[in-house]
Amino acid sequence: QVQLVESGGGLVHPGESLRLSCAASESRVTFSSYLMRWYRQAPGKERELVAQITKFGVTEYINSVKLRFTISRDNARKMLYLQMNSLKPEDTAMYYCNADYFGDQHWGQGTQVTVSS
Repeated sequence: QVQLVESGGGLVHPGESLRLSCAASESRVTFSSYLMRWYRQAPGKERELVAQITKFGVTEYINSVKLRFTISRDNARKMLYLQMNSLKPEDTAMYYCNADYFGDQHWGQGTQVTVSS
């Protein structure tokens, strides 16, 4: 069973950038086979999918982060990234890494992102 550990969160001002990382452990399933996603959950709100990247490198984003966020993966290092630019206060949330292998999903513990002036 893969284990995921997120890092890179923090407190930034509006307009600044952060890069989140998610490190995956060794598992029976090769990291490159996972569909990888970033989710976020703001206080009092439901968890929402932010971005995903397939094993082929095809990416999708929710409208509110398009052109600002970039999801990427390094299969050799078993790493997932989320480059977040032009951050807004509404991006404040706990961000979670998710690995999905044909519906078998695994979650990290999350990393907090706070955007405030």
